[in-house]
Amino acid sequence: MATKSKNKYLSTTALSKELNIEVKQVFKMFLGHGLIERENDQWVLTDKGKENGGVVKKLPSVGEYIAWEESIKQSPFVSNKKEKLLSTTALSKHFGVSKFKMNPVLSELGLIQKSVKGWVVTNLGKLRGGKQFEHEKTGVPYVNWPESILENKRLVETMEEMQVDEKDTKVETVEPKPVEFREKFEAKHRAADGHYVRSRAEMLIDNWLYMSEIVHAYERKLPVEEEVYTDFYLPVGKVYIEYWGMENDPKYVNRKNEKLKVYEKYGFHLIELHDSDIQNLDDVLPKKLLKFGIQAY
Repeated sequence: MATKSKNKYLSTTALSKELNIEVKQVFKMFLGHGLIERENDQWVLTDKGKENGGVVKKLPSVGEYIAWEESIKQSPFVSNKKEKLLSTTALSKHFGVSKFKMNPVLSELGLIQKSVKGWVVTNLGKLRGGKQFEHEKTGVPYVNWPESILENKRLVETMEEMQVDEKDTKVETVEPKPVEFREKFEAKHRAADGHYVRSRAEMLIDNWLYMSEIVHAYERKLPVEEEVYTDFYLPVGKVYIEYWGMENDPKYVNRKNEKLKVYEKYGFHLIELHDSDIQNLDDVLPKKLLKFGIQAY
């Protein structure tokens, strides 16, 4: 009786050796093609990865790890070519904006952050393939990007919004939450800075931030692929504020837990406020903000 042949599987490390590519580069290639994703500082196999020969194996010495059918070496997901990196100037030309606007946009999306001089890639930026460099003569840090950044959903959306804003000579700083949320909870409470918010508690938070001279946006979409909106975003410190006001509602609690998973996944700075905090914002918020280097006067 003929024996059934078994597929040969390679760990990502073993695959990188056979391809003569750094293992980090293999992970980034597979991340860029959606075969894997990063969760809680661990690589996780996606459905697309499973469809293309990826499996999860386990060894007593190393625990669980991702392995690949040997045939993936001939797949379009693998390239031995040296990765082409794009400068900020190249990105600005591609999107048709001033090169002076490009880094602030990338910073707004949480991909880089301002250094004393120049720009430094964040953990989220590294996941998107950002590479840190220094100018040879000045030592000023800068970041280059793989071509896959041109297809990043949040970056493309932001650049499209900027172009529309420039044409209309109107700057829009607030993005709407999903339609079903807007229909259920109308933004009818007007805060002191002109923001229309959806509850009295949110109005008190908005007013507190305004009176403390802390620049903030209301209902800002997180700079990630998931459709998640934060209640408040503080550009200084890149801090997000969530007010949990309906924790007796099971559906709301489920939504809250899903949002918290996203915040944890990307390591975003998050301040959580509850009903018990609203009447004590002068005591609660300064302490929470100070943890992220924001001083409230």
